[in-house]
Amino acid sequence: MIKLLVVDDSALMRRQITQLFEAQPDFQVCVARNGREAVEESLRFEPDVITLDINMPEMDGLTALSLIMAARPVPVVMVSSLTEKGALATFEALALGAVDFVAKPGGTISLSFDEVKESLVAKVRAAAGAQIRKPGVAGRLADRLKEQRTAQAAAAATAAARPAAPACNSRASTVSLVLIGVSTGGPGTLEAILPLLPAHFPCPIVVAQHMPMAFTGPFAQRMNQMCALDVVEVAKPMELEPGTVYIAKGGADTAVLRRANRLMASPRPESRAHLWHPSVELLGRTALEHCEASGLIGVMLTGMGYDGADAFAEIKRQGGRTIAEAEDTAVVYGMPRELIERRGATVVLPCNRIADQLMGWVR
Repeated sequence: MIKLLVVDDSALMRRQITQLFEAQPDFQVCVARNGREAVEESLRFEPDVITLDINMPEMDGLTALSLIMAARPVPVVMVSSLTEKGALATFEALALGAVDFVAKPGGTISLSFDEVKESLVAKVRAAAGAQIRKPGVAGRLADRLKEQRTAQAAAAATAAARPAAPACNSRASTVSLVLIGVSTGGPGTLEAILPLLPAHFPCPIVVAQHMPMAFTGPFAQRMNQMCALDVVEVAKPMELEPGTVYIAKGGADTAVLRRANRLMASPRPESRAHLWHPSVELLGRTALEHCEASGLIGVMLTGMGYDGADAFAEIKRQGGRTIAEAEDTAVVYGMPRELIERRGATVVLPCNRIADQLMGWVR
């Protein structure tokens, strides 16, 4: 039996979520009306998972989340509005330790609840068995990044003061493109990898993170502030450049293509052939169409389901290299496990070792 605590200040919302999960045979549901009650019920009821609204009276969801994680850590699925403000609050919640989020359709879940029922049940089930990421990782990485940038600036100043060295024929990286597929738990995991890559990373990186349209732009902006690499959202056809991370736009898929022999990333309408969007599978398949597999690296990170497992396994079969995140660090092990079971993983690594592996492969 999965014990679920539903936290929302809307009586209608509490009733709809409660009825949805009480109709499931393996859920026991308790409710709270605000953040203060959420903290109290988390200790009394001892839930296995919590759905938590962000905007509530008396105590908001972010404050409640921080107290819950300090007193009794438990997997939490945030209920967020589809606005830029809602997106920024959601990323803050994920940094505090929340596992996933559900976006209210049209900004009010009560009017379009049927649109999110299936997703909500799936995410709560996945969260109930998820590993809780320790909060504060992003802040420590940001501090480390500042130190790296200071050291890089000092090294650049020293190099500029030296006489120019003779030109040499150093071999360019044989890697043309890095593909990253990720879903549940993805923002925190990407924050543990991408900020560790240097600004001179020699090839482009394209990320398919399952996320709604209103969230990918703010997420790219957040990552751009944390990374030495440039991070942009693929909102239009874009040439793929070294030293840049391209976040697939939500509400669409992103395809790799070539124009005038230039490698591009371009958004396209969501494909009905794929269950999850932006689709990791479509990203991987289109990369194989336009790049030599030997020049591709596929990285499969935390997430439920199997999106991209077949395409990344094909990359490995044709001579490319792949990384599957290890179970020890994956918030939800579904996507990496599917790649491993297809014998599609060149290596299996915890997320804190993936950046070093990428650097080793692209040198």
